[in-house]
Amino acid sequence: MKHIIPELLSPAGNPESLKAAVENGADAIYLGSKEFSARGHADNFNNDQLLRAIDFAHQRDVSAYITVNTLVKEQEIEGAVEYLEQLCNHGADAVIVQDQGILNILNKHLPGLPVHASTQMSIHNSAGTKLLESMGVKRAVLARELDIEEINTIRSATDIQLEVFVHGAMCICYSGRCLMSSFIGGRSGNRGYCAQPCRKEYSLERNTMSSKYLLSPRDLNLSSRLQDLITAGVDSIKIEGRMKRPEYVAVVTRIYRDILDRLSTNPTARATPDEMRQLEVIFNRGFNEGYLNGDPGRKLMSMDAPGNRKGILLGHVTGSNPKRGTITVKLDASINVGDGIMAGGKGTSIHLLWMGWHKVSSAQAGEVVTFPYGFAITTGTPVFRTFDS
Repeated sequence: MKHIIPELLSPAGNPESLKAAVENGADAIYLGSKEFSARGHADNFNNDQLLRAIDFAHQRDVSAYITVNTLVKEQEIEGAVEYLEQLCNHGADAVIVQDQGILNILNKHLPGLPVHASTQMSIHNSAGTKLLESMGVKRAVLARELDIEEINTIRSATDIQLEVFVHGAMCICYSGRCLMSSFIGGRSGNRGYCAQPCRKEYSLERNTMSSKYLLSPRDLNLSSRLQDLITAGVDSIKIEGRMKRPEYVAVVTRIYRDILDRLSTNPTARATPDEMRQLEVIFNRGFNEGYLNGDPGRKLMSMDAPGNRKGILLGHVTGSNPKRGTITVKLDASINVGDGIMAGGKGTSIHLLWMGWHKVSSAQAGEVVTFPYGFAITTGTPVFRTFDS
């Protein structure tokens, strides 16, 4: 049986990211206005910009899906309907929705506007997809918490299109069911203003563990599992990142485009070592494959740092000399004079490198090196390469 290569769907949080996605091989883009969008902190588009963005995509044979994926209050319904009518009249390829009331309005009054059920609707079983299909929904964006067998089961039970996240940030709470931001920060993720409490530092009472980022997940990276999703019959693979930089959108979109193109002729294709290196350098909190293999347990978490690790893990600090302003590192990867590094949240470039008392220009994994670093740092701190010499 010949399997169809899925659509590549990339984020467009602003006009620059829109161009980056389109120019690097996205089949479709998703974007939102400054209202009714679950990424209220993204730059987003005003109404005129949004309509021009739809035109820009269509002129290049790229589909444009508009996020209307927040919960809509009673007093906002009239404005939401006017906005949806505008999108329908301008030829948006679909709207992505969470609110079931909005879904009902679309079915009754705008049946010509295709609807995608947001991952915020927590679609996690075949009964849910069948219900959506009966309501005229064209596509379900599946919850991130599903494993590959569950995706296979859902696919066999419904004809609705299935969309799956393959790269980017993950939430500690179940898709669409996070109330932490509302409780802790007074800002609702379901209204587009998540305060990201899962990225904060916490400590456990009556526990000797030092405070860590106990609720901060790693980033999803399924670049080596795309064939499994193709075999499962997934229709669209989605890159998270409407709040990421255009450079991120460009690099990640191009790599996934290239992998999909290779898979069209070679079912064993996957990310190359160089592509993995590029994905690590552009942004990562540490990668894993999420729930695709089942419950990942603690492997899901990135408890040492909540933000971008900014590169490839070089090794860990084994000692420091504040008087000389140097640190010593046991290497897990190669290093060269001229490389950029980051440790303990501070960055610099390597202009001198020693092994013992000998000055060297490079060193390999397994070796111990010393180099100048003008910041206080503790033993055990991870060191990352942020750019190559």
